[in-house]
This record gives sequence, C-alpha cells and structure tokens, in this order.
Amino acid sequence: MAGDGGAPKGGLGTIRNATLLMDLLARSPYLHQLTDLAQQSGMTVPTVHRLLRSLVHAEYAVQDPATSRYGLGRAMTRLAVHQLSTSPILTALNPFMIGLRDQLAATIGVHVLISGEAVSIDQVEAQDRGPFRRPLRAVPALESASGRILAAHASDEEWERAVAISREGSRGLGDASPGDDPDGGLPCAEHREEWRAADHVVFESSDPTAPNEVAVAVRAADGTVVAALSADLQPSSDARAVAAVLLRTAVSCGRSIAHG
Repeated sequence: MAGDGGAPKGGLGTIRNATLLMDLLARSPYLHQLTDLAQQSGMTVPTVHRLLRSLVHAEYAVQDPATSRYGLGRAMTRLAVHQLSTSPILTALNPFMIGLRDQLAATIGVHVLISGEAVSIDQVEAQDRGPFRRPLRAVPALESASGRILAAHASDEEWERAVAISREGSRGLGDASPGDDPDGGLPCAEHREEWRAADHVVFESSDPTAPNEVAVAVRAADGTVVAALSADLQPSSDARAVAAVLLRTAVSCGRSIAHG
C-alpha cells in the first residue's frame, strides 16, 4: 500500500517522505510555507506538518517563529561537515588546491554529482578576484563543465536525471526550447558520448559577469569517475593548457582514492 507522495506506508515511507521534504527545504527561498511544501511534495498538509515537527525536534529543520515558515536546520550542517572532513576525494586533492590556484591564476573547484546537480565541495579563489568569495554552490549538472563531465560518466539513470533537471530549469525561465544546450539542441546521447570521451570539457557561461569554466574528471584507482576538478577561464586563458595542468593533478591524486 502507498502513503502520501507514493511512498509505501511504514518506516521506509516515512524516511522517504522526510528526505523529500529536506530536499525541498534546501531549495530557494531560505524559508518555505507549509502549504507550499505540501503541494510540491504531493503529501497532505497534516502529513507534512507531522514530519516537519519531527525534523524540527531533531534540528534537521527549523521553524521561523515570526513567519511560521520552515527551513533546513543546523544538524544538516553538522552532517555535511563530518562527511566532507572524512572524504577521500578531498583528502587526496586538498593539498594541491592552492598550488593549482597560484600556477593557473584561477579559481579552482572540486565537484561531485548528487541527484542531477554538480555540487561544489571545495573551492580556492584566485587571488585577483577581489575581496568577495564566491560561495560553494550546487547547479544543474548540464549547466557547468564539471557537471557535464560527471553526468556523462554516471549511470544512465543519473544522466536522465541531469537532463530532466536541465529541462525543468529551462521551462522555469520561460525558454522556448527547454533543456537547450548552449551549442544548440537538446542534451542527448551524442553530447554524452562527446563529454565522456573528452579529456576535458569547457563550459561557456551565458552570464557576462561569470567566467567560463574548464573541468577534468578525477578517477579513483578502480577507474570510476568520482569527482571533477575545475578552473575558471579568463579571456586570455588557453583552455587546453589549463586542462593539461588540472589533468596531471587529477590523475596523480586519483590513484590514492581507493574506489568510487
């Protein structure tokens, strides 16, 4: 039997519904109305309210006393910090990030693929980028060089999820051609094979204030692509030369990562 949101009743259904709510809470804006969460999740208002009370009690969610709206709680930050502090990917790459930044005069990032998004898990800003740091972020995978590398090497299911997120985002912007690739045409098998075969991928940003990006795959010792290493590109940058430096580091560090 299925409960709210199509999840089976019982413990498994409760966990799935709770994680669905946390995923919705992670989206913009910072705080969400109860009724909006119910509509987006497909669950009833009483079910959502009951789950949120449990999440607030465990500090995985927070309720703003002034507006009664809900957001993610500080326990999520604690879990994320613990997870990153023990990450074999960051253990391997962290010692080389500043050296890469200085050698390339570029912002260097490490990214992983999670639920169709390219998630930045570490970043070292270029020294000439001014006093403001760019925060870590998660973007639809097909909207970044790192995400394209990661999605192309992921399972068929993860690839389809990345394509779906790209199309959904384009519809939200009122695009006439949902999911269009910047080079024209929908993301398809040909794009995937091209990005999978390439030793680096370049993403040209449509935002004139944002730099272009080049990324390479980080392969664990068993050959599995576990992350992407990226650098931003200035107008005078040689993408192939930047990628070659990134690739040397990615190959060297990847050998110390036991498996994907």
